[in-house]
Amino acid sequence: MTIPNLITIARLFLVPLVIVMIVNARWEAAFIIFVVAGVSDAVDGFLARHCGMASELGAWLDPIADKALVVSIYITLAVVGAIPIWLVILVAARDIMIVSAVLLSWLLHRPVAMAPFAVSKLNTAAQIAFAALALGSRAFGIDPGPAGTVAELVVAMLTLASMAAYLAFWLRHMTG
Repeated sequence: MTIPNLITIARLFLVPLVIVMIVNARWEAAFIIFVVAGVSDAVDGFLARHCGMASELGAWLDPIADKALVVSIYITLAVVGAIPIWLVILVAARDIMIVSAVLLSWLLHRPVAMAPFAVSKLNTAAQIAFAALALGSRAFGIDPGPAGTVAELVVAMLTLASMAAYLAFWLRHMTG
């Protein structure tokens, strides 16, 4: 068990906590917990890459923790009416598509290693920034105005682009 893995596991434990804060409209606490989770993701990644602490377990745990955090927050924000449900469906559909493709590949004895594409890294950053905007605007009583709409559309476009990139990669793998 490495330090980055322990940090990642701690991030998983923050997920239900931030959900409870959102549901109870404790926006400041939700925002702070979300920021702590984001910082922990950067710290565990830095330690794993630059301090020789990378592990196979970490390679699996980190994206699981990231997706658990983002998808859970998006769903919860939609439930309380803070973000549109269509965006949550799009974000969740992308992740379901990727997991389904990996599982189907494995079941068909054509396992595929899905590594993140540049567009997917941008997508994740946009998703996190949008969640921070939604939480932060409520925590500090700021109306994001048109910036909120633009951020929402950027997340949607990058999510669709990421879906297309993964689908094209998977189809090439399965038919090649």
